[in-house]
Amino acid sequence: MIRYILWILLIFILLVSPFVGAVDIHIMELMDFNSLSSYIFFDLRLPRVLFAFCAGVILALSGLLFQTLFRNALMTPYTLGISSGAVLGAGIAIKLGLGSLFFGIGAISIFGFLGAILTVFLLIYLSRFLKSAQHESLLLLGIALSLFYTSALMIVFYLGSAMQNDILIRFTMGSLSVIGWQSPITLGIISSILFLSIYRYRFELQLLSISQTQANLKGVNTKHVSLVLLIISSFAIGTLVSISGPIGFIGLIVPHIITKIHPATVNKRIIKTALFGGFFLVLCDTITRSLSTQSELPIGIVTALVGGPFFIYLIITKDKK
Repeated sequence: MIRYILWILLIFILLVSPFVGAVDIHIMELMDFNSLSSYIFFDLRLPRVLFAFCAGVILALSGLLFQTLFRNALMTPYTLGISSGAVLGAGIAIKLGLGSLFFGIGAISIFGFLGAILTVFLLIYLSRFLKSAQHESLLLLGIALSLFYTSALMIVFYLGSAMQNDILIRFTMGSLSVIGWQSPITLGIISSILFLSIYRYRFELQLLSISQTQANLKGVNTKHVSLVLLIISSFAIGTLVSISGPIGFIGLIVPHIITKIHPATVNKRIIKTALFGGFFLVLCDTITRSLSTQSELPIGIVTALVGGPFFIYLIITKDKK
């Protein structure tokens, strides 16, 4: 019963979220496309809600994917340093003052993707030298990479101008503020590709969640499946981070919540994880917009405040087993 109430509450928040903000929306003016209420609703609020939902889908599915492939409850793109790699790449593009590079695609997006994908390949390569690559050693390696990327980003801060540093500071805090439909539609397409890819390999992931040996015995090409899904996930994370900045811990929290309220095999949790991730990030964003503060609280701070204690809880409970 509680699970159904939770889902209903999240859907309700999704529907109400476009009406929440610093400026009140007059429902009777929505169809008057020349009114301020119509502009705020259709050009600011709705795109932002869609963007937040798609971002939550990407983060939650990426967390589920990494936890399944590496069979570790603490594995996410955030804890493995992939998000930090994307941030460093985007930070370098900001420092160099690059605009569009190829076919109108922003340099920040391209550099963010390269930072994420290079981190994945680096993790895959370095994991060959670890005796327990799928467990604590790989997690520690990801944390080490995150610290390295943070140090490199500090060098970018040191060399940057005051304006560049202000952009970088705001970028590293994370934000879901978008204007218009370009970014939400782009993220919607990418999140759909990620979802369809994971759903396509749902049975292979189910076998990989048990053991790599079990998957091999069933005829699964584990290296091919893992590499394809990791590349697609990294592309999604890199694109998201390049637009919104880092948003941590969603990929850690959501898969575990779904496991608690819907205990089932991995292949049956994919859709629920995607939906809950979208709803949950919309909830966090609605909270930031409803607070009476002089400036909007960055979404990355809200998710970190929620995710930090949850991360500690997972570590403690994991050690007790």
